[in-house]
Amino acid sequence: MVSGIGIDMIEVDRIAEKIGKETGFKELVFSVNEIRYCEAKAHKFEHYAARFAAKEAFLKAIGTGWTSGTAFNEIEIVDGGNGQPEVVFIGATAKTVLAMNIKKVWVSVSHLKA
Repeated sequence: MVSGIGIDMIEVDRIAEKIGKETGFKELVFSVNEIRYCEAKAHKFEHYAARFAAKEAFLKAIGTGWTSGTAFNEIEIVDGGNGQPEVVFIGATAKTVLAMNIKKVWVSVSHLKA
């Protein structure tokens, strides 16, 4: 059963600007593993933007938005090994999602060039 669908897109340049200007933005929004992954890529801001959009879409799909008990950097978008992205929840967000009885999350990642 599908519980919700969320869609979000973001311009790569917008994320690049935020990361470049705002101290702590990257750590607030992305997990340590995501930062490590993105920083190792040639076009790192595309990878950051795709993850940001997927996180926003997930929060829209569950109908709460960024709410108490969830944190952006506790929603990880990881490579599932076969090219399909997967969502992993950590920390307090994992407990919140578990309490919502969410069993499986499917995501698609996207970003827009400016």
